[in-house]
Amino acid sequence: MALLFPWFLLGLLAVSIPIAIHFFELRKPQLVHFTNVGFIREVKLITARQSKLKHLLVLLARIGFVLFLVLMFCQPFIPAAKKGVKQGEFVSMFIDTSPSMQVHGNDQSLLDKAVEEANGLVNVYPATTQFKLPPAANNLNKFAFQVATEQLSVSGQAAGLSALIAKGKGQTRNGNGQTFIFSDFQKNGFSSRSLAQIDSTESIFLVPIIQDEATPNVYIDSVLVDDAFVRRGTDILLRIRLRNGGQVAVDNCQVKLFIGDKQVAVYRASVGTESPTTTSVRVRIDNNELQRCRVEVEDFPVTFDNTYYFTLQPSPQIRIIDLAAGEPATQRLYANESLFSYSKSAPQTISYSKIEGANLALVQQPRVDASLRESIKRLVDKGGSVVIVPPALTAGRASYNQLFKDLGIGSVQWEPVPSGTPSLREVAAPSSQNPFFKDVFAARNRQAVMPKVSPVLRWSRSETDILRLQDGDGYLASFNSGRGTVFLFSAPFEAEYSDFTNHALFVPVMYRLAMESFRNDQNPAYRLNQRTIVVAVPEVTDNTEQVFKLTKDSSTFIPVQRLQAGELRFDVPPGMQIPGFYQLTRNGRTVKTLAFNVDKRESNLAHYSAEELRTLIGKNHPNIQVYDASGGQTVAAQYRAERIGTPLWQYCLWAALACLLAEVLLLRFMTRRKMAEPMAVAA
Repeated sequence: MALLFPWFLLGLLAVSIPIAIHFFELRKPQLVHFTNVGFIREVKLITARQSKLKHLLVLLARIGFVLFLVLMFCQPFIPAAKKGVKQGEFVSMFIDTSPSMQVHGNDQSLLDKAVEEANGLVNVYPATTQFKLPPAANNLNKFAFQVATEQLSVSGQAAGLSALIAKGKGQTRNGNGQTFIFSDFQKNGFSSRSLAQIDSTESIFLVPIIQDEATPNVYIDSVLVDDAFVRRGTDILLRIRLRNGGQVAVDNCQVKLFIGDKQVAVYRASVGTESPTTTSVRVRIDNNELQRCRVEVEDFPVTFDNTYYFTLQPSPQIRIIDLAAGEPATQRLYANESLFSYSKSAPQTISYSKIEGANLALVQQPRVDASLRESIKRLVDKGGSVVIVPPALTAGRASYNQLFKDLGIGSVQWEPVPSGTPSLREVAAPSSQNPFFKDVFAARNRQAVMPKVSPVLRWSRSETDILRLQDGDGYLASFNSGRGTVFLFSAPFEAEYSDFTNHALFVPVMYRLAMESFRNDQNPAYRLNQRTIVVAVPEVTDNTEQVFKLTKDSSTFIPVQRLQAGELRFDVPPGMQIPGFYQLTRNGRTVKTLAFNVDKRESNLAHYSAEELRTLIGKNHPNIQVYDASGGQTVAAQYRAERIGTPLWQYCLWAALACLLAEVLLLRFMTRRKMAEPMAVAA
């Protein structure tokens, strides 16, 4: 046995008080009259024995009361096998607030259970112990810590457990102390790599807070649009992928699709635990406005991920400007399709403003002057695309060399001019695995006849070879330039150099080049825990303050932001914790509507049990220990028995009260018996 406060033993000097009272207590003798003096000796002997025994027992009761009272203040305990917190050390407690902690187990959410265990644990430590609640860095006493934990709430923006550990690493003073981690320890967010981030000089205690029963959890994994272009007034095929993050398969789960406030589809799906379930729904958008959409599933008892928010924006026309003389083949190609906004500029009537505002510029002129090169350079710097068809005449090659240099294409060389008719070489059949030709070709039973060309350009390297010749030389390739892309043909479109414009491959290739030039400046959905978001915003020419805000209902957030070249980069504000639609505003005007969701990794409820965590730790991390909070014994009780010992002050208190009660009973009932008066006997 050991004493926590041994200096209280000085209180044992108070034992002298009842001893002094015992020796110096004087009682006034009582006078008893008897008719027969023969009984005096017997009465006197009986009274002396009773008085002596009573005084001795009362003295022992008083001494016992003082002794046990002093021992209670000394707080005796049976020492534990392991050491606890020393003087001056800190205790850090990580409490996971990710969305998966909303799962209920035993009529209580996992977060509430973690807070309850943490608040009970701080009561075990001495009153002088300082606590930390990462990621906050300030020190808290016991009462301030309990207030802080009661204010915790589940956040969709909460970082993963590994990120939380990395952020709070080394917050204990001098690397010494204890760290408790309360979490559900999801398998997709915690691994052996997470253990490697833990400081080996600290004592780490993993406390898995998990639900006892296996539950299903159907959630929306993703919503895919079959076509890259969302057209107004036409059917759009949405593919809704459902997954089950629980351990129990779900039959006939109801799924609803909303566009705006209108329900456009409802169906039932069965979702197993092994593979996702994908369903297709056809919808139609009748206007050009951005549509707020959501998919809802009816799934209990896990409900935090039952709604998936996304937006659908009808695609605008792709702006194409054709810099060519005469009537090129591309004019008939693009002008008859409503998806494109096509315009042609002859060399004498070039509109430079249209070039910079286009998505795609087709350059197929005899030569390129300095002003045109500057406009093309600004177009690709802003993210646009340029298709260059080289001229057949050699007079303009020097201007094209300067254009290649301005665009950063330095590996292009001109072929020697043939003396006679150019010899044609066959283009190799494109690979169906090439992403550029995805969904372009149907199943073919025989080898297709490919176009023949006579190249005037050669390049040694490119970003992507879209089409090659049979001998391996490139015919169509892409090059990165600034934020845009340059597509380069190696042969002119004139008949003596190529029959590509008359080939069936001409239409899908040129259409795909135009579609590649279109970039959607906004994703259909974002994650709340996404660090940086980039969206294109319209530029303003006035000198008003360019501060962008995110608003939802009555909440307004000002993110850390940077505006450059029409692109807004901002960090998701820490206060944004609830999924839904947020308005991106500037000077009170809505610029964009963005949809935010909880990270879908939170929906996978597979977690480590206490035994699995011990296996994961193994013998490589002797400073890490697992406390099982689901075994019927609280973490506080387990820590007290292992690190503090078994306290005995309660028993001392009960012993002191027992001595006090014994004294009362002795004084009340053990009094001198009243002797009967002797009767006189006649002689």
